[in-house]
Amino acid sequence: MKQLIIAERVCLIGHIASKAFGLVGMLLVVPNAEIIFNLSQVGETAVQLSMAGGGVVDIILGTVAVSIYAYRTLGLGTWLAFMLPSMFISLGSELLGTSTGFPFGDYSYLSGLGYKIAGLVPFTIPLSWFYVGLSSYLIARTGLKVAQKPSWGRHIAAIAVGALLFTCWDFALEPAMSQTSLPFWYWEQPGAFFGTPYQNYIGWFGTSALFMSVAGLLWRNTSIKLERSQLNLPLVVYLTNFAFAAGLSLAAGFFIPVLLGLLLGIIPAMVLWSRSSTTPAQVTVEPVTKEVSVAKVEVALK
Repeated sequence: MKQLIIAERVCLIGHIASKAFGLVGMLLVVPNAEIIFNLSQVGETAVQLSMAGGGVVDIILGTVAVSIYAYRTLGLGTWLAFMLPSMFISLGSELLGTSTGFPFGDYSYLSGLGYKIAGLVPFTIPLSWFYVGLSSYLIARTGLKVAQKPSWGRHIAAIAVGALLFTCWDFALEPAMSQTSLPFWYWEQPGAFFGTPYQNYIGWFGTSALFMSVAGLLWRNTSIKLERSQLNLPLVVYLTNFAFAAGLSLAAGFFIPVLLGLLLGIIPAMVLWSRSSTTPAQVTVEPVTKEVSVAKVEVALK
């Protein structure tokens, strides 16, 4: 278990460092070509490798970190019960979206995010839906105390809030990834919300709510009680991914989408995290009473 914790932390640190390195590169290095020309051969090679595969490495590290965390904290079955639906459902939505325009709108992926499944969707996209989706759902589920006070209302609220947190990440992400000088996808017809169609956000909310609902049903017989310290990794992952997207969007002048994401995503996530318990969940074991019939034994002494 100690080795797993070390691997999880190494991957998380690598994920955060990749985000920071990528943000600096996209904001400072790419717009200023003379910086690249003045670098040493080693520095130039590092920049080229970062631009070619930095996004792929970043997403893989985030996926591995969250997967190890989920395996340790939730267990193998519970982890897979979220990972598999989230990846397959999101991939299905993305393939449908890039083929037909439903449910997100008419868009296409460019290069930079790795090998494209069916020539349409980079394999890293369903991975990102998984690890940010699980982080969002666990924050919502724990903050709303679904395990402590289970009810259909709380389950539905956790799905709705989790999907909202996930969609708020996209408020900052969309302008950064599609409207800046180095886009990763583009819209055939730019939408009314800073270049993004409103339909896209409905698609994000609906897709994430769908796989969170499937996971919630698969988890129905599992009591997942996380204390605040166990929620730190999901919160860090959520904040880090939002910060990267927000940095790019703010640098390009997209203030309103980032502000909307802060108000509807970051602040609620922090409030939900603060509502989680600071002490480990107590496991109550009911005493078992058994009636034992003892036959009368007569001992004859000689």
